[in-house]
Amino acid sequence: MSTNVTLLIVMGVLFAVGIYLLLERSLTRVLLGIVVLGNGVNLLILASGGRRGEAPLYEADLGAEEYSDPLPQALILTAIVITFAVTAFMLGMIYRSWAISRADVVADDDEDLRVSQQSTFDFEEDSPVPEDTTEFDGDEIQPDTIQETGPRA
Repeated sequence: MSTNVTLLIVMGVLFAVGIYLLLERSLTRVLLGIVVLGNGVNLLILASGGRRGEAPLYEADLGAEEYSDPLPQALILTAIVITFAVTAFMLGMIYRSWAISRADVVADDDEDLRVSQQSTFDFEEDSPVPEDTTEFDGDEIQPDTIQETGPRA
């Protein structure tokens, strides 16, 4: 099976643009990033589906290797539905953000800023571990010095 290089380049560009848009603070750009990433995933599944073949309907004179695999097609339909659901959810978030604050930009949270300015040192996790000292160092039990305290079975 040979993969179309142009399709791989288009997928790479779609993933790069989608991730770039997801990292923006504007919810509209995040929505566009999700849609572009969804299209990139659809192309990825299409490219991994293998070669073209006959429709996956049974015919007695066709061998099994001549059929196309229906699984990538089902996965693409599932990915389209998931992308649509996430898009609808994001549109609801954008509308709510616009109705409340007349902006679709994610604002900085005061608590997040406070936590980000704290020291990363945690006494319980980052303090040095003391050397393991035990009172039994060097006191190995010899098998001939073991005393039995009960009747033997």
